[in-house]
Amino acid sequence: MFSTKFRKFFKSALCLSFCYVLSCTILSAIAAETAQLQPFSSDGCSLFPDRSPTGEADWCECCVQHDLAYWRGGTEAERLQADRELYSCVKKKTANEQLAQLMFSGVRSAGGPYHYTSYRWAYGWPYGRFYQALSPAEREQVERLSAQISTDQLQQVCRKPTSK
Repeated sequence: MFSTKFRKFFKSALCLSFCYVLSCTILSAIAAETAQLQPFSSDGCSLFPDRSPTGEADWCECCVQHDLAYWRGGTEAERLQADRELYSCVKKKTANEQLAQLMFSGVRSAGGPYHYTSYRWAYGWPYGRFYQALSPAEREQVERLSAQISTDQLQQVCRKPTSK
């Protein structure tokens, strides 16, 4: 039914496809094993104000704690938990349900691991990690780098600008 020429082409195309998939799989595994977690960094609430411009409400610490979870990364369930904790923290600090809901909605829609942003889920890892449970070696990296984060460093992020 098929010519010999077509069968040879099909076999070579199939072989090339298989080799491509295999090499991508191997390279992904190697990259995953050698991925290095970057030191923690935070800009507070990223594209959202850190505090009320007119009142005393200040939720910056909630954002920094949320950034710690996003820096670390992990599973989809861990991200949802981090987002819920942000919601609870903002609601507790401000007594403002609408603000907490707005921030929750924002991180749910814009903080996914597939966005190539500095505030995506698992931003401490090279892009492409997406949702993955941390391996024991990755947990060790998180613990080692977390131990290097000082309270002063965390407070510096939320320091109020001084008025002149």
